[in-house]
Amino acid sequence: MKLAAREVARYCAAPDPQAAGLLIYGADPMRVAHRRQQAVAALIGPEGEGEMRLTRMAGADLRRDPAALMDAIKAQGFFPGARVALVEDAGDGQVEAIAAALEAWRPGDAQIVVTAGQLKPASKLRKLFEGHGSARAAAIYDDPPGREEIQAELARAGLSGASGEALDALFALGRTLEPGDFRQTLEKLALYKLDDPAPLSAGEVALLAPASTEAEADAVIEAAAEAREGEIGPLIQRLAAQGVTPVRLSIAGGRHFRALYRAASDPEGPGKGIARLRPPVWGPRRDRMERQARAWGAERLQAALEVLAETDRTLRSANQTAPQMAVMERTLLRLSRLRGRR
Repeated sequence: MKLAAREVARYCAAPDPQAAGLLIYGADPMRVAHRRQQAVAALIGPEGEGEMRLTRMAGADLRRDPAALMDAIKAQGFFPGARVALVEDAGDGQVEAIAAALEAWRPGDAQIVVTAGQLKPASKLRKLFEGHGSARAAAIYDDPPGREEIQAELARAGLSGASGEALDALFALGRTLEPGDFRQTLEKLALYKLDDPAPLSAGEVALLAPASTEAEADAVIEAAAEAREGEIGPLIQRLAAQGVTPVRLSIAGGRHFRALYRAASDPEGPGKGIARLRPPVWGPRRDRMERQARAWGAERLQAALEVLAETDRTLRSANQTAPQMAVMERTLLRLSRLRGRR
């Protein structure tokens, strides 16, 4: 049976213990590993691996010894409880051994969990699980976690009382972080809020969100948007030392000023315009961008976008001879002075 995309997170968090097996596949190994870890833990519990109720094997090993999976699902463990036979990095070359194990599977046997990379619709392994009456196939895409998934993760971390703005903040954060980094952020938030009865706030999410060069790139754009001219030079030097390219800064600047322009141009005002931005802007950053949009106004923001477009063309030109980071710094200074003009 093929799981719909919206069912994958829910099923991996609580797999059917009476199902024969589960195939988890996708292009991103980290996302696949996350779902595999989640499903195995749900089936055998936190002590399952220590109690030897998990049997691991690589797909390449199964190809050399096709009977290994059959032996694993039928073996009786020393400790009571559910068991899992895990086949990692499988492919169509192991489909006969896996098909035989699924055919022989009976209630009480170890459940078969198989992971694989990206599989085409014609894949024999994928067709085996999708067509089996007591097995599931879960395709893992590079989509960010949805609100339902984030709320479930928060509940598991003991943070079910998060405010609406905190959920918006986490939703936006989930679109930018890798799954492992996002889980670590939730764990940090859970530790931070330990024994604190107050609901999780957007400010606390911002406080514990991972620092990155992306955040520092945003900082220099914010400095230009708020006419803090003296901060631009030192920030540019720091970003250059970290290997951030001028083109990346140009893209970040264009993205930020386009968002401000959309907000400033909204017929119901910048506040409504900021609220309509997608992905949503949350917490203190939302208030800050609203203030920027009001201070600039649509006319000056349009002029700023023209400056940025001109800079982007210059940076990408084959005839450009001036140092590119100097070109980008000059552009940000121009924007700062444009913002300061009354």
